[in-house]
Amino acid sequence: MSSATRTPTLPVYRIGLLAWALLLLLQLLWHGWLFSPQELPRWLVLAFTVAPLLLPLFAIRNIRRALLWVGILSLFYFCHGVAEAWSAPGERVLAWAEIVLTVGLIAMLGAGVRRRATPH
Repeated sequence: MSSATRTPTLPVYRIGLLAWALLLLLQLLWHGWLFSPQELPRWLVLAFTVAPLLLPLFAIRNIRRALLWVGILSLFYFCHGVAEAWSAPGERVLAWAEIVLTVGLIAMLGAGVRRRATPH
C-alpha cells in the first residue's frame, strides 16, 4: 500500500500514540531506574510492567486497533497509579503521571470514535 492511498492518522490517535509511548517510558524509568524493586528481580518487575505495553505493537499496522488494546491495558495501569498514589507517598508524582497518561489515552480513544448519525 503506497503512502498516497493510506488514510491519514487522526490527530487524536497521534496524541494517543504519544501517551502510549510516555506510559511505556514512565514504566521503564519508574520500575527500572528510579524505584527499583527490593524483593523481586528487576527483570521480573519490568516484564510485568513493560511487556504488556509492547503487545499492541503486533497490531500497529492498524493504529486504531493498537490503541484500543493499549486503552484496555491502560485500565490496569490506571488502577496501579491510583493504588500507588494512595499508598506510596514517595512515588506519588509518578503515580499521578501514570493516572494522567492513562486517562488521556482513554480520552483520545473516545474522541477518535466516529459517531453514527441516528435516525430521528
